[in-house]
Amino acid sequence: MQKLYPDAASALDGLLKDGLFIASGGFGLCGIPERLLDAIQASGVKNLTFASNNAGIDNEGIGKLLRTKQVSKMISSYVGENKEFERQYLAGELEVEFCPQGTLAERMRAGGAGIPGFYTRTGVGTQVAEGKERKDFANSDGVMEAYILEHGIFADLSIVKAWKADETGNLVFRKTARNFNQPAATCGKVCVVEVEEVVPAGALDPDSIHLPGVFVQRMIVGAPYEKKIEFTTTREREVA
Repeated sequence: MQKLYPDAASALDGLLKDGLFIASGGFGLCGIPERLLDAIQASGVKNLTFASNNAGIDNEGIGKLLRTKQVSKMISSYVGENKEFERQYLAGELEVEFCPQGTLAERMRAGGAGIPGFYTRTGVGTQVAEGKERKDFANSDGVMEAYILEHGIFADLSIVKAWKADETGNLVFRKTARNFNQPAATCGKVCVVEVEEVVPAGALDPDSIHLPGVFVQRMIVGAPYEKKIEFTTTREREVA
């Protein structure tokens, strides 16, 4: 099966439509599938739902799609540093499902493992628990404690960014850029990956592979990348 495509647009060909549910890797601007996000923006599809730790920043990452009003719902754990996200949410233009960070990662992992739901204490007694099923379980001391039911994420499409891939789609993520990419890759019906380098099959150390190629259907090489950061803080050099 040929998995490598020449560019992001061709890798997404036939997969995009209005109303799509997309799981996207990345944390801030670290490890985001920026080439694929640009192609989604260029396609013009709208009414999208994104499950992602956050929505990038203004006009970067998913933030670009917010600017063009292509996103109707975000399932996220962090919404800071994005003024357009804030504006749309407060104006009632964007539906937001806040999800604790660990819970979001586990919801993606659960979806990838075919697990429809799980109970967690995270969010009990807060707005996160509103409208969710509650059940009491005994802890290790026999004391009953409340848990809430969270549902696994089953997306139509996963888009992620990896460091290296071999020709069969086995992936290696680089340091903290692994973040949400690994669970996000598993929970979509189709997974499209952008990488910095593709090497021959068998070139990767099997013990170093973070995601098996069975989860990956399509790939592109997106390099070279500009290593962007979210914001900079500087101060004037003091006179010696």
